[in-house]
Amino acid sequence: MSRVSIGELTGIRTRHPEAVAEAAVRRGRRSRLLGDSGRLMIIAADHPARGALAVGESRLAMANRLDLLERLCLALSRPGVDGVLATADILDDLLLLGALEDKIVIGSMNRGGLAGAAFELDDRFTGHRARDLARLGFDAGKLLLRIDYGDPGSLDTLHTAARTIDEMAEHHLPVFVEPFVCHRVDGRLRTDLTAEAVTRSIAIASGLAGTSAYTWLKVPVTDDPDDMAAVLETSTLPAVILGGEIGDDQHGAYERWRTALRLPTVQGLVVGRSLLYPVDGDVAKAVDTAVSLL
Repeated sequence: MSRVSIGELTGIRTRHPEAVAEAAVRRGRRSRLLGDSGRLMIIAADHPARGALAVGESRLAMANRLDLLERLCLALSRPGVDGVLATADILDDLLLLGALEDKIVIGSMNRGGLAGAAFELDDRFTGHRARDLARLGFDAGKLLLRIDYGDPGSLDTLHTAARTIDEMAEHHLPVFVEPFVCHRVDGRLRTDLTAEAVTRSIAIASGLAGTSAYTWLKVPVTDDPDDMAAVLETSTLPAVILGGEIGDDQHGAYERWRTALRLPTVQGLVVGRSLLYPVDGDVAKAVDTAVSLL
C-alpha cells in the first residue's frame, strides 16, 4: 500500500462526496462471513468515535488519522486478515483507499457512551443503522452492551440493543454483541471480568430480541483464562474473542487467545489497539502472530 494522503482524501470528500457510495457499490465482497479457514480475524478500529484515543501511556495515540489509516492498511494487507470493524468515518476512508476489497466490513453501531463521561453507560446508537449497513453492502454490525445493575439507564440500553438486533435480523445481517457487566468505582466505570460476571453478560446478551439467528457474541477473556470453557458453555451462539487492553504482556495475551480459540463456540479474534499499536512497533509481526493462532 502506498502512503495515505490526507490531502487527497479530503479533496475527494470536498469535491465528490458521492465517491464513498460509489466505492461501496464497486467493492468486491465475500460470499460468506467465514472464509476458507473457517475462522475470522478482524481488526478493530472503532475506539476513536467514543473518545477512547489512548494506547498505553500515550493518551492521543489514535488521534492521528493519517497514522491510523496507514496502520490499518498494513494490517488489512497481511495474509489471513479477514476484515475490519470501524465507524463510518474510518470505513469511508478505507473505501476510498480501496483497502476493503474482498474484506469483511463490520460497522460499529453505538458509540454514544463516551469514555470517561458521566453518561458513559448511555450507549446510544450514534453510528451505523441496520439500513445503512444494508445500503452500503457491508457484512455485519457490532453493538456494545454494558450493563450496570445499579444504573436504571441500563434498561434503556438493553431495550435499544434488542430492537437493533431485530432490525439486523430483518436485513439478514449478522450482529456482534459485546456484553459486559460494569460498575462504578469512585465515579469511574470498571468492567467486571470475573467468570460469574462474564457468564451473566453472555446469558443476557444471548436472550435479546425476537430471534438470535443472526447474533454473534464478542467476548473478553476472563481474569482467569482457565474459566473460559465453563463461561462459554452459557450459549450456543458463535463467539469471537476480543483483544482489549493487554499492557506490555503481548506474549501472555497471545497465549490467552490461543487457549480460548480451542473452545467449540469460538470462531475467531477481533483485536484492535494491541495489533495496530504493538509495544515493539511492528504492526505486521503482531498481526501475523495473531493470525497464526487461528
